[in-house]
Amino acid sequence: MREFVITTDNNADLPDSYYTEHQVGCVSLTYTLEGETYDNKTALPVHEFYEKMRNGSMPTTAQVNPESARALMEPYLKEGKDILHLAFSSGLSGSYNSARIAGEELKEEYPEAKIVVIDSLCASLGQGLFVHKAVQMKEQGKTMDEIIAWLDEHKLNFSHVFTVDDLNHLYRGGRVSKATAVFGTMINIKPLLHVDNEGHLIAVGKTRGRKKSLHCLVDMMEERIGSYRDKNDIFFISHGDCPEEAEYVAKLVRERFGIQDCLINAVGATIGAHSGPGTMALFFLGDKR
Repeated sequence: MREFVITTDNNADLPDSYYTEHQVGCVSLTYTLEGETYDNKTALPVHEFYEKMRNGSMPTTAQVNPESARALMEPYLKEGKDILHLAFSSGLSGSYNSARIAGEELKEEYPEAKIVVIDSLCASLGQGLFVHKAVQMKEQGKTMDEIIAWLDEHKLNFSHVFTVDDLNHLYRGGRVSKATAVFGTMINIKPLLHVDNEGHLIAVGKTRGRKKSLHCLVDMMEERIGSYRDKNDIFFISHGDCPEEAEYVAKLVRERFGIQDCLINAVGATIGAHSGPGTMALFFLGDKR
């Protein structure tokens, strides 16, 4: 049986150390800020990136292209390894399609290789959790086919719930209207959002005030977790440069659900460019998204 590797893109928002420790390959989406273009090797420190946004700088982002996906995959193929690539949601980016195109081209050149590209329908550490579950199974000795089957069966059990601190960033990305952004900001409205079954970002509610919005995330987890209440061995939290509040949400989750293990990391720049400073997102397995 051929050895295989798991690969993904940097919108999984996992710590750099995770990719190294678990030998996960990663291709980078890029962002441009103040005339400079960055990837995951040259990215600004998290706080500096978000401070520039707070001070009015507006970054733009670019998806993975087929050439960069190919550059990630081909060295593994030359080593005789198969590839399981877990891509950022097709509902939010063309990066999945670029990886799929690269995979199809490489299959013609390496006909003995197995290259499977999966649309995770996930974003940020939701995608990170998707990768993590695959990595766990690989390290437990599961085959590539067994991992693919599990991911396909459970893809819609990866729940994402989040809030943002500034509606204007969602307006720039076309997620809310200008009137909603202006009026909501005036009266301190905080939107509650999730990623739906098609991998799209959808507003599902709103509340007033920052602290209440953080509690609402945990309430939304309660609504979705269902039969997975005792099956989550870990939950993930990503944040837009507000680590203390992330720790507060983690405390609320531990108190309510008893899940002790938590991975907390910043929302990376290519998603943070659209969600902004103060984003707070909670990821777990549940009966529904």
